[in-house]
Amino acid sequence: MAIDGELRAAVEAWIADDPDPVDRAELTALLERAEVAAYAEGVGVAGAAPEADQTASQLRDRFAGRLTFGTAGLRGQIGAGPNRMNRAVVRGATSAVAGWLLASRPAGDGVVIGCDARHRSDEFADEAARVLAGAGIRVHLLPRPGPTPLVAFAVRHLGTAAGIMVTASHNPRTDNGYKLYLGDGAQVIPPLDGEIEGRIAALGPLGEIPTARLDSPLITRHDDEVAAAYLTAITAAEVAGSGNAVPEPGPRVVYTPMHGVAGPLLLRALERAGFARPHVVTVQGQADPEFPTAAFPNPEEPAALTLALADAKALDADLVLANDPDGDRLAVAVPEPDTRRQPRAEPGSAEALEDGRWRILTGDQVGALLGAYLLADSGAGTPLVATTIVSSTLLAKIAAAAGARYRQTLTGFKWIARAADDVPGATFAFGYEEAIGYAVGGAVRDKDGISAAVAFLRLAAEAALAGQSVLDRYDDLERAHGVHLTSQLSLRIAVTAEVMRRLRAAPPATLAGQPVDEHTDYAAPPPDGTAAGRSGLPPSDVLSYRIGRDRVVIRPSGTEPKVKAYFEIVEPVPPGGLIAARMTAQRRLAPLREAVSALLTGMTTITGQRQPG
Repeated sequence: MAIDGELRAAVEAWIADDPDPVDRAELTALLERAEVAAYAEGVGVAGAAPEADQTASQLRDRFAGRLTFGTAGLRGQIGAGPNRMNRAVVRGATSAVAGWLLASRPAGDGVVIGCDARHRSDEFADEAARVLAGAGIRVHLLPRPGPTPLVAFAVRHLGTAAGIMVTASHNPRTDNGYKLYLGDGAQVIPPLDGEIEGRIAALGPLGEIPTARLDSPLITRHDDEVAAAYLTAITAAEVAGSGNAVPEPGPRVVYTPMHGVAGPLLLRALERAGFARPHVVTVQGQADPEFPTAAFPNPEEPAALTLALADAKALDADLVLANDPDGDRLAVAVPEPDTRRQPRAEPGSAEALEDGRWRILTGDQVGALLGAYLLADSGAGTPLVATTIVSSTLLAKIAAAAGARYRQTLTGFKWIARAADDVPGATFAFGYEEAIGYAVGGAVRDKDGISAAVAFLRLAAEAALAGQSVLDRYDDLERAHGVHLTSQLSLRIAVTAEVMRRLRAAPPATLAGQPVDEHTDYAAPPPDGTAAGRSGLPPSDVLSYRIGRDRVVIRPSGTEPKVKAYFEIVEPVPPGGLIAARMTAQRRLAPLREAVSALLTGMTTITGQRQPG
């Protein structure tokens, strides 16, 4: 299939404007290959048609649009063209950020920049620094590679107006990204992200954007002083727990940084907190952008922890801790003796996986455990804890019992981190999202898998000192507040907006044979015309259904063509009846999952957009 003249012109114009010779060569070769294949197809060369279709499709995808500056910044596949991550896209995005900084004059001195160890991360970080310095803005470069939480911390520590982290977090090795922090140390939020996107769309030729040399006097390269300050902040007793003496010999820990960049800082943090060095999964201990043992390096996925669990079993460890590649998430697994086995959840789920004696805790379980632990020793003042509308409601009950404040936010740490900002007298103590992200105290206004690991290890150590396991602590929480069983369902759909529109047009009256008692549309406009939606939160494309004590929340993914459903089953626990209550909750979850799956499948059948996944 030949490419049309409009696409050819767009490709040639991009090549002429692209600052990177390797990317220019990549696009030139792809364009030439497409034209040769189209010619061969036209003269009837056998087998030419598939090659022509494939190359034309690649070009169309690369030029289908520009990577959108959305959830905290940019993220996409590395490659040449406007719909990929490359120097040209980074140059344009950074020029837009520089324009906003110069126009709005926010308080702060310059921009701090960090990057992980992914392919081209250092290159993209250098490009951002050159553009900012070219605009006359001071730049603070952190040692590389480094974890995302260090950039979030450094914004306030150095007093900068913004921060940029080059990372794609736990995405596959083919991806990279660009995350923007504001001067308060939290991720960018609306309407500013939209303003920056508008500035990107209005950019002229990239060649007209001034850039500085990397030895510019406006660019400062920091040594270890920022990391040292970060370690002091996250290991302080008032942040990480009560600071009681660590029981000897202490928990035996297996740790994996998942081929990422969190390992060195995590090991230093544990040493400062008084813990013995954990066993590090050898083949995953060094940063490697190829992620050779984890094709999808997301510790939310049970398969990603296979090697860590194998080491834990071989070493008879007490705890498994895993960070994702940029260090902002934490996965936890704990031993579970045969006598403590609980009813199994759906096959393949994190809550169901038991590898011998090991159970991977869900994000909601870790969130409840950390929330209760930190509130038990929150000190003076009014502590506040927060989680999202798709997370478990157990944290709200824990907070109420502790006399603490509780806030529910939209999904994303850009909202969680700011939960206490408009609550007079409240101090942010803890926040989490079910996707294994946790913020311990206010040192880092974003999810931080390193400080969360320190706090969880303190929790486990203090439980052991009291003759308890981590699971004993969780049992106590559910005995006090009821079983809170959570689960997820994800359906890959090309056009998620149409499914959400149909759900709004015809909300279900019943689910699993039970009446829907309450239906909340978080995107609904407020009745009084204020900025907040009917839920009191900023409008968001989310639907919630309450069925008795239970809840289903449905939303489109912010990064993938998927619709996600989140379930919570709440079952009271009578005296001595924890196991029975958990079994009842499991029985009630199954038909609800089936009903929602059928509902969404019906919507995708109507739209004709369902895809395997």
